[in-house]
Amino acid sequence: MALASRLQHNPKWGRAQPVLGNVGKFVTLKAFRGELFMKIDYLERILNATRVYDVAIESPLQVAPLLSKRLGNTVLLKREDLQPVFSFKLRGAYNKMASLTPRELALGVIAASAGNHAQGVALAAQRRSARALIVMPTTTPSIKIEAVRARGAEVILEGVSYSEAQEHAQKLARTHGYTFVHPYDDPEVIAGQGTIAMEILRQHSQPIEAIFVAIGGGGLISGVAAYVKRVRPDIRIIGVQPQDSDAMKQSLAAGRRVRLDQVGLFADGVAVRQVGKETFRLCQTLVDEIVTVDTDAICAAVKDVFDETRVILEPAGALAIAGMKQVVARDRLGKKTLVAIACGANMNFDRLRFIAERAELGEKREAVFAATIPEQPGSFRRFCELLGDRAVTEFNYRYADERQAHVFVGISVAHAKETRALLKSFNAHGIKTLDLTDNEMAKLHVRHLVGGRAPQARHEMLYRFEFPERPGALPKFLNSMSEDWNISLFHYRNHGADYGRVLVGLQVPPEDKRAFQKFLAQLGYPWVDESNNPAYALFLG
Repeated sequence: MALASRLQHNPKWGRAQPVLGNVGKFVTLKAFRGELFMKIDYLERILNATRVYDVAIESPLQVAPLLSKRLGNTVLLKREDLQPVFSFKLRGAYNKMASLTPRELALGVIAASAGNHAQGVALAAQRRSARALIVMPTTTPSIKIEAVRARGAEVILEGVSYSEAQEHAQKLARTHGYTFVHPYDDPEVIAGQGTIAMEILRQHSQPIEAIFVAIGGGGLISGVAAYVKRVRPDIRIIGVQPQDSDAMKQSLAAGRRVRLDQVGLFADGVAVRQVGKETFRLCQTLVDEIVTVDTDAICAAVKDVFDETRVILEPAGALAIAGMKQVVARDRLGKKTLVAIACGANMNFDRLRFIAERAELGEKREAVFAATIPEQPGSFRRFCELLGDRAVTEFNYRYADERQAHVFVGISVAHAKETRALLKSFNAHGIKTLDLTDNEMAKLHVRHLVGGRAPQARHEMLYRFEFPERPGALPKFLNSMSEDWNISLFHYRNHGADYGRVLVGLQVPPEDKRAFQKFLAQLGYPWVDESNNPAYALFLG
């Protein structure tokens, strides 16, 4: 029975939305460009995809109280990171594998994946007693590679992106007769992912404003949208992509599948150059909007979920949360119920350092400045006085000029408005200051390169201190030292510990050595004399 759809215009969102009637075998959807007929009944397929629960759990839909309070909305997290392979991908992979004939299983299966789909296929093959080969990009985190091997699959590393790995896998499939298990562009895979939406609507029967979904190739959002728009068409489906891997957004804007020349690899789970044919078709019709977020916003979202759950999502797994925060701020949403799918937690431990470094920037709770101050004793103290009670998160400086000093400084702020106010205050007091908070090169590289030799810094001594991480620790240091001693080097970065590690170069005349020792004793901070450290002689002395 074919049921015609109607278009309902929502002035708040500024675009038409498909609103469907009762369930039918074939459903006509009125798209923006003429009539589009769905030949596949995804609702029926999703309802019949109960075999995914051979391997998957019904993941919880949890309230995030901290995010809810901060954003002024009820935020629900769909915890797909709690699946046996720490990702939603096993749903689609197993649903596909369960549909294969005994002969297809006997020949073996092959897949291409950055990791999460690979683990799903490996687990499914293990359960179905089939041979599995997985082609993975050479950039795949080692934790994902080892997890796939641990489930008995054979791993082949090929290419630097998913697309290159996929091309190699499809070539091997044609050569050897393996069944290629696509990570997203397959109706059975899409239906398997759609079971997430079925769970969400069963777990929360009250109104939902929007469901936020990460997009790589589009399998997850296609499955979620295919179910939601048939059952609760009033719920908005919003996709989220990294700014440097937005193949779906560009494709929808162009009206055709766009192939990106390159993709960013930070969120490797969604690093796809070209989306699937079927996923593109479904997203054209069923997805309300796609937003993009930057790396800092993703890192901030990882921290948000950690604060809520003590679980660390991978970058792709936190995309939906980052997009949700962006839309809430943009549209000033309040008192709505919002769902974000936390879709993966296969995080490489080595990435935690970078994420912790960038999370505060993503929340706009740290400002990064380049300030120019006079090269004279006491100028640093006067600069710090302008900060008031704000915490200095980082200070990088090396003596280079007798007239002025260029310093790289990080400062804790409450929001972006405070950053602008600080910038205005510095410049008003004659301190020429440049805001580097959104300068990618400065944040990635320059902050670690501030230094160099200073042969003109006479009578320099180098000391390493441990400052207690509490307000007033730095002013106490500055106010305790003699005004005749010049700071020729200063490096500090907050690492989240109970104490801060600080490296200081001080120009102390020989006749002041005794006074300097008295200063160290009265200061009371642990210290180490690094003046004879060979690294100092090689790079800074």
